Amino acid sequence: MSKQTEKTLVPKLRFPEFQDAGGWDIKELGKVAALITEKAGVKRYTLMSVTAGIGLVTQIEKFGKEIAGEAYKNYYVIRKGDFAYNKSSTKQHPEGQMAFLESVDQGAVPNSIFTCFRVDEKFVSPYFLKYPFATNIHGKWLRNFIAVGARANGALNVDSKDLLALPIVFPSLKEQQTIADCLSSIDKLISAQSQKTEDLKTHKKGLMQQLFTREGETVPRLRFPEFQNAEEWESVRLIDVADKKIKWSFIGGPFGSNLKSSDYVSEGVRIIQLQNIGDAEFFDDYKIFTTKEKADELLANNIYPGEIILSKMGDPVGRACLIPNKHARYIMCSDGIRLVVDEKIYSKYFIYTLLNSLKFRALVEKTAIGSTRKRIGLDDLKNLPIIVPTKGEQKKIANCLSSIDELIRAHTQKLEALKIHKKGLMQQLFPNTEAEKE
Repeated sequence: MSKQTEKTLVPKLRFPEFQDAGGWDIKELGKVAALITEKAGVKRYTLMSVTAGIGLVTQIEKFGKEIAGEAYKNYYVIRKGDFAYNKSSTKQHPEGQMAFLESVDQGAVPNSIFTCFRVDEKFVSPYFLKYPFATNIHGKWLRNFIAVGARANGALNVDSKDLLALPIVFPSLKEQQTIADCLSSIDKLISAQSQKTEDLKTHKKGLMQQLFTREGETVPRLRFPEFQNAEEWESVRLIDVADKKIKWSFIGGPFGSNLKSSDYVSEGVRIIQLQNIGDAEFFDDYKIFTTKEKADELLANNIYPGEIILSKMGDPVGRACLIPNKHARYIMCSDGIRLVVDEKIYSKYFIYTLLNSLKFRALVEKTAIGSTRKRIGLDDLKNLPIIVPTKGEQKKIANCLSSIDELIRAHTQKLEALKIHKKGLMQQLFPNTEAEKE
């Protein structure tokens, strides 16, 4: 990079005390960091893994247990403030993922899929550098060095010398610390808001266990006062709650051969994929479409806003969510199931919430087949029993749980707003090196 470019390498937003501090330095990573080669040997360390969006976490947090075999002795030992480049390619991170260790004092990671390094704190604060790495600035650079295909163990073929050639930009240590302190304070707000949201979700799950019947029971543990002396709940099949007056009110998606990738177009009728069906949550990230003509041809497999869609496949199998009001209609993938509730007899929201209860989910899991990824057939699902009260009690329970859902949505929106604010702030606080090259 030319000296002229170096002089202009400054962020759009700068703290007042650094307004006249000059341009940021740009160096290869290898000039300010060294590879970590220390091996675990026989000494026991906390085993670490990478979770997208979080970074390095203990294997117990991620998998519920530690996973290591004979190869453990060759694992790299990393300490708080170290970086670990995970060379495993994923859909979200096709070039691998850079992670920062700060949750524990020291740990160990598999040497087969990690390249680890430690920065020289005379030049760069690791607590500053973790932020540009978190925005995946290394992604485009590393893609240039990824060999076609992958090794047998699934790791990308990125040589250490190419990783160390990664260009990084940074100001003085004092300015680094100021930026890190600012972003750290936002991280604390995000963490606190995230905890509030999770606490509400936990509260709802606990309440559902009290408000719905348990295995072998016909009356729940907790009942609203006006229903204390009401009759016992009634057992019906899932198919019984479908609206018989509506055609295809309980139906699966089309056969795979009837809706192929060759039918996909850039705009048209949206196809709901398995990735869109969350656990009581619709994920809007995955978007593919087919033509209006194809959707008309598969009219039996169309589904509409406000209706319930279930998944025939894990994980978890049988999860359900409501179709959002973003398009006039959708078409299901082969493993989706449409359920239109007869709202003259049943509360749709009660049925939807019941489908996502622990009791019903356990019943689906027990009925499903498959060892690695469970699957349940349409006929098996429609005949599963559910225990329901009168519609009046259904509505009371539905109103209670939906009010908690409103709180969860409000807190989730606050959380997303904080994340967007942080992302926008980082775009201002760090120079755009790509723009400088142009």
